[in-house]
Amino acid sequence: MKIDLTETTSSKINQALVSARRAIGTPAIGMVLTLVIVTDEENAYDALKSAGDASREHPSRIIAVIKRVSRSPRSRRDARLDAEVRVGSDAGTGETVVLRLHGELVNHAQSVVLPLLLPDAPVVVWWPEDAPADPAKDPLGALAQRRITDAYSAEHPGEELAVRADSYTPGDTDLAWTRITPWRSMLAASLDQQSAKVVSATVEGESENPSCELLAMWLADRLKVPVERTVSAGPGLTAVRMETKNGVIVLDRPDGSLATLSMQGQPDRAVALKRRETAELLAEELRRLDPDNTYAATVRFGVAKLAGQARPKPAEPAADAAPAAAKKTAAKKAASK
Repeated sequence: MKIDLTETTSSKINQALVSARRAIGTPAIGMVLTLVIVTDEENAYDALKSAGDASREHPSRIIAVIKRVSRSPRSRRDARLDAEVRVGSDAGTGETVVLRLHGELVNHAQSVVLPLLLPDAPVVVWWPEDAPADPAKDPLGALAQRRITDAYSAEHPGEELAVRADSYTPGDTDLAWTRITPWRSMLAASLDQQSAKVVSATVEGESENPSCELLAMWLADRLKVPVERTVSAGPGLTAVRMETKNGVIVLDRPDGSLATLSMQGQPDRAVALKRRETAELLAEELRRLDPDNTYAATVRFGVAKLAGQARPKPAEPAADAAPAAAKKTAAKKAASK
């Protein structure tokens, strides 16, 4: 069921939610949290679809906050709230409220969202893109116990990780970190089978991929060994090599789907390491709402401490540029004599 509300208020939205639940025969609220999505029109569909799929594991009230850009000074002064209420099959296993904020209301989104939060339930805020520099100090982020960003969507992911480190507050996390959970589990399990100490490691993956940087920083922070970051064509994270005194441990995933784990003295093993959809990543983050201390230590380690960082090289002058310039100068001197 869908209900469209134009020039409405938070109170009328709550009334619409109650009426919709009664109309479909489910007056009771069986949701475990409120998920607030801060997005724009361009990315709203994908974000809502991912949140709806994740709600099948975590029944939620999903509130999408879409800030509409006003085109004229007059419209920027006018405050208006439009909403769309979805209940039943149109909203996964919970409820969805799509809020479109116009004019001055764009700067006061928290005043609209606050009355719509589920009582006595955790609040999670997710920015699929354009996350604030300090999510915990954002007016909407301040309402949440858990704040989810995604460095992969930033124009400069490496710099975005530095911003996340500087502003980290317990409860912050990033989907770039969530993407490497299967890799961290597999690497930790492989080390349980090796008694030799790791002496160095190499992480290989796409350039400007924050998940690769985070995995390298995690290894460097936890193992206290030098970790080199190298670049490959992808897709995503492609290989991790750990040098031990008993030989090398290699986890190689060249196609983004199936990986091979190779260890000294053991046969190679195929490992399923498929690149996951956003809904799976979001569902994983909603399973735990306590601070992630491992993520905090990793992101604070710093990208700059990694060896072999691929940085753009300055353009080198052509080989014959200097001789050509010298010949031109000599010709000018000869002409002036």
